[in-house]
Amino acid sequence: MIKRSLPIFLFLLAFFAPLLTQAQTISLDMQGGADGTVTGRVIQMVALLTVLSLAPSIVIMMTSFTRIIVVLSFLRTAIGLQQTPPNPVLISLALFLTFFVMAPTFQTSYEQGIKPLINEEIDEMVAFERSTEPFKEFMLKHVRENDLKLFIDLSKTGPYETPQAIPLHIVIPAFMISELRRAFEIGFMLFLPFLIIDMVTSSILMSMGMMMLPPILISLPFKLIFFVIVDGWNLIAGSLVQSFDSIPPDLQPPGTPEAGAAFPATSQ
Repeated sequence: MIKRSLPIFLFLLAFFAPLLTQAQTISLDMQGGADGTVTGRVIQMVALLTVLSLAPSIVIMMTSFTRIIVVLSFLRTAIGLQQTPPNPVLISLALFLTFFVMAPTFQTSYEQGIKPLINEEIDEMVAFERSTEPFKEFMLKHVRENDLKLFIDLSKTGPYETPQAIPLHIVIPAFMISELRRAFEIGFMLFLPFLIIDMVTSSILMSMGMMMLPPILISLPFKLIFFVIVDGWNLIAGSLVQSFDSIPPDLQPPGTPEAGAAFPATSQ
């Protein structure tokens, strides 16, 4: 039946394909009007495609995604599971938790930059500055002052009167290494209870003379049931979200300094 239907399907596809291509036409208006030239239109389109291609990296660099995905990876390793949950599940969970944490920032960015741009009230450059300002505030709220000073020194710029005056190319890498540090701290705390279970299991096996039996085979069910009993996923998700509300003392954003006090310029 399938072999008989396949030639008919191919014939219909070949017959209707030209009609479909004629029915749907895509028009790219490259003609320069009063507002710009053809070159300006091309540059705008290239810039738009560049932003769209870098969107995944922007989500990773300027949001809470880095901390969340690293902590979830540490959790899977601490339990002793290599492929469960699989990477697509962990990434999806990290993305939705990121959207939950960043929802106010996304909303503010849309209201300040994207919506006025759609309504043609501002140009692209002003929209970019307004859209990135909420993300900069979020990153400055969670960046460590030492990391911020490091990249200010490396860039040989400053002094900056306020943290908001620091450019994005300095704030973003400082924010990322601050997030990695915080994720490693949380990962260390996650490893401790499972490490204790592994040590107890190994001690029991050695006392019984079962040294050839891998301890991971025995400890894994106990670690799984322990994680289920304490409602681990609820605790992990809740703790990760709340970690962006309460800022530890060493992650406090730098206050408004005197001229060159907190963010001194480095010697050229």
